[in-house]
Amino acid sequence: MAQPSSHVTAPLKDELDIVIPTIRNLDFLEQWRPFFQPYHLIIVQDGDPSKNILVPDGFDCELYNRNDVNRVLGPKSSCISFKDSACRCFGFLVSKKKYIFTIDDDCFVGKDPSGKEINALAQHIQNLLTPSTPFFFNTLYDPFREGVDFVRGYPFSLRGGVPTAISHGLWLNIPDYDAPTQLVKPLERNTRYVDAVLTIPKGTLFPMCGMNLAFDRELIGPAMYFGLMGDGQPIGRYDDMWAGWCAKVICDHLSLGVKTGLPYIWHSKASNPFVNLKKEYKGIYWQEDIIPFFQSVVLPKDCTTVQQCYLELSKLVKEKLSPVDPYFNKLGDAMVTWIEAWDLLNSPAQEPAAPVDGVKKN
Repeated sequence: MAQPSSHVTAPLKDELDIVIPTIRNLDFLEQWRPFFQPYHLIIVQDGDPSKNILVPDGFDCELYNRNDVNRVLGPKSSCISFKDSACRCFGFLVSKKKYIFTIDDDCFVGKDPSGKEINALAQHIQNLLTPSTPFFFNTLYDPFREGVDFVRGYPFSLRGGVPTAISHGLWLNIPDYDAPTQLVKPLERNTRYVDAVLTIPKGTLFPMCGMNLAFDRELIGPAMYFGLMGDGQPIGRYDDMWAGWCAKVICDHLSLGVKTGLPYIWHSKASNPFVNLKKEYKGIYWQEDIIPFFQSVVLPKDCTTVQQCYLELSKLVKEKLSPVDPYFNKLGDAMVTWIEAWDLLNSPAQEPAAPVDGVKKN
């Protein structure tokens, strides 16, 4: 794993929060210090709230545990998952910044093929600040990267692109595999570094991974709900994918863009495939109905905000997916509660959430 250099610029340092879900001490931040230290961190502690999570000195951070989630949201805290990384979306709720970068605590600084350390955050910011091209595919990929342009035959009327709402990064070393693939390929590691950023075309879904992800909170934040997963739920490890399917359908409807590719991080640890299989097995069956559902969704033209789109989607989830399993009735209700919580904490008249017990600032 790379050791980052000591002098790094910090673009958008006053406009971006880093959200980290965790159950352990955050020693991994030491390697990220040159890249992350200028930014504000929101740490969402999962599991036992009485456990003391240690954060290295020198980071500007807030730490929220389950008691804080309950205190801030009251009855609406029911929409925030417990004992699952889906709890990270509480950090999305309480942030007051325009941009969010979220990363898992087993992800470290990677290196590109030249040996240069990858500033993942800077690449995400570049992706978000440049347009996406979802309506026509550019065969040289992202035309807004340095040294690249639109190829011959690309319509000039589409070259302005659309605002980018989501930047989806990738992983070196441990790939983001499901449990069956982990079981049959236990030693497989990703060593391929593809120097490319692509806009995911309109009408195309993708399996979004939350461990190396950034988004424009003002453009798409209300759709970045990671669902009901983990403790007390029949499914896990589908939290980020659920958010990705919902967000992509809404981005397509509102003419917003989603990019994937660079940046890479170094994913250090493979989770237990047998534990993962227990969490995933219903989702593996259900996704054969879930994917066609999202592929067929048509949102009404009068849905012109993310919240309106998401509430309409929640109705369709209950109507179309509840025959698959009653869980989807509960999930549809939680989607509505999430929007209520979002509006509660993010209405124009809402003051920034006051620090609550359990918040740590270094």
